[in-house]
Amino acid sequence: MKFRSVIILIIILLIAFLSSAYIVDETEQVIITQFGKAIGEAKKVPGLKFKIPMIQHVNRFPKNLLAWDGDPGQIPTLDKTFIWVDTFARWKIVDPLKFFQTVTNVSGAYTRLDDIIDSAVRNLITSYSLLETVRKSNRRLDTYEAGIDEGEGEIVLADVTTGREVIVDNIMRQAQPKLDKFGIELVDVKIKRLNYVEEVQASVYNRMIAERKQIAEKFRSEGQGEARKIEGEREKELKRITSEAYKTAEEIKGKADGEAALIYARAFGRDPDFYSFLRTLEIYKESIGKDTSLILSTDSEFLKYFKDYQGR
Repeated sequence: MKFRSVIILIIILLIAFLSSAYIVDETEQVIITQFGKAIGEAKKVPGLKFKIPMIQHVNRFPKNLLAWDGDPGQIPTLDKTFIWVDTFARWKIVDPLKFFQTVTNVSGAYTRLDDIIDSAVRNLITSYSLLETVRKSNRRLDTYEAGIDEGEGEIVLADVTTGREVIVDNIMRQAQPKLDKFGIELVDVKIKRLNYVEEVQASVYNRMIAERKQIAEKFRSEGQGEARKIEGEREKELKRITSEAYKTAEEIKGKADGEAALIYARAFGRDPDFYSFLRTLEIYKESIGKDTSLILSTDSEFLKYFKDYQGR
């Protein structure tokens, strides 16, 4: 009988030990509650811990970074341009006791984060122009570098005085004080995506198309000017070559005519009568054809050799 009682006692003690012991993992922190109220400090150091069984309850909270992903929404900028803004954040529980007493669990924390971060994002986006929200520096845009030179035709944007990175930092600064009372630390906030609403997209695309056409027209105009320049140079070179060729041809012809005249003169000098006879025959051949009719007097020099032939 005593042996059975000892066994029962050992079993009861074992159950009590197992019910009272719990392990805190490296990635979590624990709050012990008794009848729904937190007691003691948060257990952040990993290891084996103990509690009063049946009376005290273990509430576990993550120690590592947690993700918050906001719902994208329409927000007007300071210059009344509506854009879609999609943000995300990383946060962690730094005071588990305060966290449990205010939001109870992670689901409740997400509700608070939605309200606080979304409100800060909306406040900051509406406080700055679209250019400040989209850009972070005054770096010259590649779009304009590709087609518009400095000076005439250049599109000049307003200077960026704040920029997106500063706006994001201001979102964190505005949201963090409101999260301190929940035991939450906001580690980082980023804008995941910015986009125009459909109504604005059409006008933006039309402007982009107009800019592309302007650049294309500029290239086209420069190409046409270069083509006219090349054509002018070609015509100029062609005229120069033609003029030089004509000059050379005339020089050659003049030289040949001179040599021919010299030959003719020498031939004429040796036998003037024979030369006169040949030239006259050539004139007969060129001027008198099959159907040619001539009316000449008998003493005409043109019929000189006809008369001489008849006389013979």
